[in-house]
Amino acid sequence: MISHLAQRLSQELQNLLPAVTNLIPKRELHLALQSSLAKLNLVTREEFDAQAAVLHRTRQKLEALELRCAEMEQNLKQNS
Repeated sequence: MISHLAQRLSQELQNLLPAVTNLIPKRELHLALQSSLAKLNLVTREEFDAQAAVLHRTRQKLEALELRCAEMEQNLKQNS
């Protein structure tokens, strides 16, 4: 993923800034981009979506537990 992204960025830079990219060898530019992107801790869309689904389910469970807790507190108050 990172290598592919670095390749795409490298190509875009070459298209947008040909004068600058001619000063830097393509391989060095690609390696620098790849190294920088690796430090960003990127995740794939699939990983992001999976974690979003886990978070959604967790939130639903939390809301259900909060409701149940409130009902139990209400019952305790009524029985006291």
